[in-house]
Amino acid sequence: MRILLVDDEVELTDPLSRLLQRQGYAVEVAADGATGGEMATSGTYDLLILDWMLPYKSGLEICREVRSRGQTTPVLFLTAKDTLDDRVHGLDAGADDYLVKPFELRELLARVRALLRRPSHLEPSELADSETTKTLRVADLTLDLENQLASRGGGAIELSEKEAQLLAYLMRSPDQLLTHSQIYDAVWGKGAAPSSNALAAQMRLLRKKIELPNQPVLIHTVYSKGYRFGASAQR
Repeated sequence: MRILLVDDEVELTDPLSRLLQRQGYAVEVAADGATGGEMATSGTYDLLILDWMLPYKSGLEICREVRSRGQTTPVLFLTAKDTLDDRVHGLDAGADDYLVKPFELRELLARVRALLRRPSHLEPSELADSETTKTLRVADLTLDLENQLASRGGGAIELSEKEAQLLAYLMRSPDQLLTHSQIYDAVWGKGAAPSSNALAAQMRLLRKKIELPNQPVLIHTVYSKGYRFGASAQR
């Protein structure tokens, strides 16, 4: 497994790269965004670990460039930015997970293992645990897994890979309470504890896309527990 670590803090990258190498990963390091961006877009990696704030080019810009080229390599942000809006911007750019500085190294290893386990290089139609159905329907919402497109009210809605995975999981369990842990395990991977706002931020992005004016609400928050999906679900 090849990992690209892009961070300008040598006091972090040196011990972190050594730790990852001891775990059996091949690690390459870049100390600025320009170099890291070139390596990320031209190389073949199984995981990108990006600092948000970098010289010359931000981790956010690198992530956007990678996604614009159609690369589905998992992206883990290391960042001091911890507001929901910051997380939404990162997820909207195509990031898969966040780890807020300072962090415990064992938590980073857990996140790395979870991201490397998930089937990020599969086609959308293969993402749902051996499910073979390529089209899902709940109420007036349709999800085309093969093309990563949703449809509601006669209009097509383009989804990111993560949004498609999340929506598919919700649609396969309509009107059921799905806990934060259940959703996080299914979409991000077992063993990656939902200690960040990644799920809330991703749900916010998904709601903005599929919940249209004058249409029934489909994603319902169950306070402190999780979510229910469906036009008949209660908050």
